[in-house]
Amino acid sequence: VQLQASGGGLVQPGGSLRLSCEVSGTTLDRYGIAWFRQAPGKEREWVSCISGSDGNTYYAESVKGRFTISSDRTKNTVFLQMNSLKATDTARYYCAAADLGDDGVCYPAAGYWGQGTLVTVSS
Repeated sequence: VQLQASGGGLVQPGGSLRLSCEVSGTTLDRYGIAWFRQAPGKEREWVSCISGSDGNTYYAESVKGRFTISSDRTKNTVFLQMNSLKATDTARYYCAAADLGDDGVCYPAAGYWGQGTLVTVSS
């Protein structure tokens, strides 16, 4: 199983970016897929995830209302549409196979990670 993240870049505050996570070696109904991010000097943070079984979506409070996760099963790809970006969203974003915990937070599962894509929000 491989995950390939792409779509990062430099954007001004208030701008938008769409990240993609192309999954190969399995299908999206086998695993939930989550986005995590890690800013320099900070711990990794869960951002959003989408269930493999029913397509339900979940968001961290810090991005709720600004980010939207979706999937295209014909392309075996998960997307993260990021709007109203802030400087605090600056981080390397990773996609990974994930499970939903009882606390409503998605956790990495199965050890499948993409290589990360850098998002920089700056004027």
